[in-house]
Amino acid sequence: MSYSLFEHPLFSGLMGDEEIAAHFSAQADLRAILVFEAALAKAEARHGVIPEQAAALIGEICAKFPPHTPALKSAVARDGVIVPELVQQLRGAVGGDAAPYVHFGATSQDAVDTSLMLRLKAVFHLFVARLSAIIDVMGSLEKDFGGNRLMGYTRMQPAIPISVHDRLRSWRDPLITYLDHLGRTDKEFLTVQFGGAAGTLEKLGERAEAVRATLAQELGLADAPQWHSQRSRTVEIAHRLASITGSLGKFGQDVALLTETGGEIELAGGGGSSAMPHKQNPIAAETLVALARFNAVQVSGMHQALVHEQERSGAAWTLEWLILPQMVGATAAALHLAGELARSIRRLGQPPIE
Repeated sequence: MSYSLFEHPLFSGLMGDEEIAAHFSAQADLRAILVFEAALAKAEARHGVIPEQAAALIGEICAKFPPHTPALKSAVARDGVIVPELVQQLRGAVGGDAAPYVHFGATSQDAVDTSLMLRLKAVFHLFVARLSAIIDVMGSLEKDFGGNRLMGYTRMQPAIPISVHDRLRSWRDPLITYLDHLGRTDKEFLTVQFGGAAGTLEKLGERAEAVRATLAQELGLADAPQWHSQRSRTVEIAHRLASITGSLGKFGQDVALLTETGGEIELAGGGGSSAMPHKQNPIAAETLVALARFNAVQVSGMHQALVHEQERSGAAWTLEWLILPQMVGATAAALHLAGELARSIRRLGQPPIE
């Protein structure tokens, strides 16, 4: 078994998501950092911090710069991040009098955190589309089967009859809430990071806030004071991811339980068994439960990453790198599988008694 099932050459067939994984590749991270560096130079030039000619050259170089990745890999072992080496390479490419203005007034964490926010913004737009599609499919199930009968269960015991509408509401309504939450995430949590060496933007003086606001605008991110050691926004993002997978896990758990007898649900397809060829295992439903539990566990690690000592922490920051991308991968897999599972439902409940 490999370190991550989301990128495993075999198990990624179940949990992988190439569309989302592309946003967490080394290439995507580097591109986003270069976008940050170009936008930073442009914002600083606009407010007279660096020469406009230097900013134009930096932007031109960043748009086509091919980083030397073996050197970046070696530098990470020394520096813990790729930014010092990348900035050195960029300055060499820019050259001349403009070179010192590359990354002016910024620190490595500004580039890395802003790269994350830029990539999460693209990912969340995809998540919105996937959530909307699942909600639409459940709306169709409501139209087709909402009046059918189901047995209601409380504490795993038969309770009273309910309708398919009642069960679908418990699946669908939370997703509608999360769709609204994701729609507001851009303004609430996806913010630019720009604080400089110790969060004070000391090199920019009175122009610091204006430059930061312009930088945010250039990048399409919300403006906010630096959050180097105040990590509540990344924890809130983790909570939103865990909430989505948790509700999709409830959907998966209910479907798996409905398949026990087969009388109240009919699914297209299903997983085969090596020992019992007659079985059709509810693989997607079961995996939704596993992904929900996985993300629930990761949230506790993100809370550990809240503990940043003084103005910046290497340890807590690194912990985020280990956890948050995995949570995004789990959420992507859950949304994909939930869509497939919802579309596979051919019958739900029993027709009402005439």
